[in-house]
Amino acid sequence: MDIKNLTKGIIKENPIFIQVLGMCPTLAVTTSAINGLGMGLATTAVLALSNVFISMFRKVIPDKIRIPAFIVIIASFVTIIGMLLEGYFVDLYKALGLFIPLIVVNCIILARAEAFAFKNNVIDSLFDGIGNGIGFTLALLLLGSVRELLGAGSIFGISLLGAAYKPALIMILPPGAFLALGILLAINNKIKERKTV
Repeated sequence: MDIKNLTKGIIKENPIFIQVLGMCPTLAVTTSAINGLGMGLATTAVLALSNVFISMFRKVIPDKIRIPAFIVIIASFVTIIGMLLEGYFVDLYKALGLFIPLIVVNCIILARAEAFAFKNNVIDSLFDGIGNGIGFTLALLLLGSVRELLGAGSIFGISLLGAAYKPALIMILPPGAFLALGILLAINNKIKERKTV
């Protein structure tokens, strides 16, 4: 087992800030920190479990049908995670809505299945899935926190800026998602630029 499989998806190959993958759920569900965290954790679970199963069956899945096979495996885990959310986290399930079933076609999960899990052993694939999932979760949590703080003056529903703060409601609307993500991507690029100098 190589620890790099766990850490590369968190910073070096972060799905949101480096690879710019999975933009649909990233922009749509991050109206609050809790929504970002919930979607990130659900995606992490699906990513880790599907990577394990795809790696386990990589030698028996015919090359010609690997993508449909990946989708069946991923859809099975999305269904299980969706049922668990609906049963135990009803408010979060309602907030995430349609984006839970859409995890099936999340390009991050399909990309990791194709690029990594189908070519590597089970343990490395598990850690790759967990690492990329953590990176995705942290990115969604950061974006959701920024949007909630600026758009509502709170994080996780806890007011931080007081009654005098006038929230920038645009930040919890779709244009706010693009603004916040653009600013965070610019900050990330500036940090990377300074490291290379």
